[in-house]
Amino acid sequence: MALLEVEGLTIGIGRFTPVQEIGFSLDRGAVLGLVGESGSGKSLTAMALMGLLPLIRGEVRAGSIVFDGVELANRPAELHRRLRGRRIALVTQNPMTSLDPIRTVGTQIDEVSRLHGGLDGRAAKARSLDLMEAMRIPRAAVVHGQYPHQLSGGMKQRIVIAMALAGDPDLLVADEPTTALDVTVQAQIVRLMVDLVKARGLALVLITHDMGVVAQACDRVVVLYAGRIAEAGPVESIFAAPHHPYTRALIGCIPVEGQARGTLIGIPGQVPGLTDYPAHCRFAPRCPAASARCRAEAPAPATIGASRVACFHPLGRGA
Repeated sequence: MALLEVEGLTIGIGRFTPVQEIGFSLDRGAVLGLVGESGSGKSLTAMALMGLLPLIRGEVRAGSIVFDGVELANRPAELHRRLRGRRIALVTQNPMTSLDPIRTVGTQIDEVSRLHGGLDGRAAKARSLDLMEAMRIPRAAVVHGQYPHQLSGGMKQRIVIAMALAGDPDLLVADEPTTALDVTVQAQIVRLMVDLVKARGLALVLITHDMGVVAQACDRVVVLYAGRIAEAGPVESIFAAPHHPYTRALIGCIPVEGQARGTLIGIPGQVPGLTDYPAHCRFAPRCPAASARCRAEAPAPATIGASRVACFHPLGRGA
């Protein structure tokens, strides 16, 4: 049985339905990537997993979120409070908004161990130092007593990940955890997170807009576009032979070695806003292969090889 199973997840905010019929499963020791441009529904999906939708007056309108056999969709807030930090932990994209600027980083990690692990002060500090060393933070004992402003962006992100791990969770949800970092540090942080997930038998939902990060870190990927799944499947097969034009376009945006500056490939157009979601295929206005049918109907996901693809004209198949 998978640790996390999401089926038909549909999220509403007021009169809008920004996420529709999202589904995936995740085993322990595995990394699942949720990828797409801004506005695709990635962060809303993360908020649903964490039980945080009420903070933005959102709700799960349909579907289910089953974590370790327990249904989480539309359950009481108390259930989510018991799980957050202890069994499901969130790694945010901006450590400066996650860390208290007037407290040392060590005491902030200690607090998680005390709250969720029941450790006393000395044991909590010892656990914090162990986690900091696991995050390959040099001079952990010194850094434990420092404040956020004394650390680099990459070091602060390592502290945030250590805080997430301090409650000994089963599932990590990382929402764009490397966005504010330079490329070299991004690669280090992602590799470190993946190594820890594999070594500790955790599960990781990695939310990103970067297919390069997906290729580096993930076992499976769900490609979202305007609140719906465009394609989902094993990373290897999707990178070897993407079936959805949007997936291929995202892969085409990955910089390659030797590419001249200023020659990065982009995707023409932009993700439609909530008020502009079409009833037909949402990618049709930007798709070079769109037909009259694409502009009249919404495609249902179909199985092609190891992938699920929502497209009337999938790549590698006839029309």
